[in-house]
Amino acid sequence: MVRRSVPDLALVDLHMPPPGGVRAIAAIRRTSPRVRIVAISGLDETELMVQALRAGAEGYLPKSSEPDELLPPLLAILDGWAVLPAGLLAALLRPAHNGPPATAVLDEEERRLLQLIAKGRRTVEIAEELNFSERTVKRLTASLLRKLRVSSRTEAAAVAGNAGLL
Repeated sequence: MVRRSVPDLALVDLHMPPPGGVRAIAAIRRTSPRVRIVAISGLDETELMVQALRAGAEGYLPKSSEPDELLPPLLAILDGWAVLPAGLLAALLRPAHNGPPATAVLDEEERRLLQLIAKGRRTVEIAEELNFSERTVKRLTASLLRKLRVSSRTEAAAVAGNAGLL
């Protein structure tokens, strides 16, 4: 359905019928990478929210949100920002292990790219600032995400915050 309609934004219920919201997010991300995805749920399940972000969601909103509270975060997501509840952000920033930080393997150019991503810069803005083409920025971002072993810009931003790069 997303491939046919080509939306700018998709709201995906994490508790939708099988195969479920997380798998739907991953499928949307694979088939329509430009679509912004927001996970929604009526339950406060941090692990499921993290799975949704790892699958490719740019944000999470509770179903209990009032309609007039939804527009600002949805517009922010369309503008390239991540929208996360404070508890989820804290969970993402907690170190997952005691080894060397993931950013220890980055060169100076990769660190700069990570900082720009963490500041919420869009691809076109990063391209202008680094004097690269948008295609090069997308390729470098994909490489950076693989190197950090994360699946989204949101997770990369959490890694940057945890490493003190902001």
